[in-house]
Amino acid sequence: MSRITFAEIPADFMTTMMATENYLGTLSVLSAAQLGLLRVYISQLNGCAYCIDMHTKEALRANEKEQRLYSVLVWEETSYYTEKERAVLAWAKSLTLLKNSTTEQDEAFNALSQFYSKADIANLTMIITQMNAWNRIAKSFGFEAGSYQAN
Repeated sequence: MSRITFAEIPADFMTTMMATENYLGTLSVLSAAQLGLLRVYISQLNGCAYCIDMHTKEALRANEKEQRLYSVLVWEETSYYTEKERAVLAWAKSLTLLKNSTTEQDEAFNALSQFYSKADIANLTMIITQMNAWNRIAKSFGFEAGSYQAN
C-alpha cells in the first residue's frame, strides 16, 4: 500500500517534476527505446520495482528488444550494446551509484564525450538525474509495481 498516493502529492511538486519530463521529451539524444532501456537500468540499480515495471513496459512498446531489457543490469558482460550505449550506461552507473572515484568518473565522461557534445552530456545527465529522483520518490512513497499500463 502506498504511503503517499499520486493524488496526495502536492500539485506544485508534480508540476515541477512534469516540467522536467516535458523538457526531456523534447530531446533527441536517445531513441524512445534507448530511453526506456536507460530508465530500466537506473531503476534496477536503485531497486525500484514500480519504475522497473513502468519503464520495461514503455521500452517494449518503443520496440526495445526483450533480451537487452533482461540483461541491461549486466551490460558489461554482454556484446549486444553498442559502444555509444555502453558509454551512456557507464555514465548512468557513475551518476547513480556515486561511490566511484574521480578517475572512474573521468573515464566514464571521456568515453561519453567520444559520442556526445557537452550539451548532449548535460541533457543525458538530466535524464539520469530525473530518473534517480523518480526512483527515490516511488520507493519512499511506496508506489506498488504491477498495474502500470503503457499508452
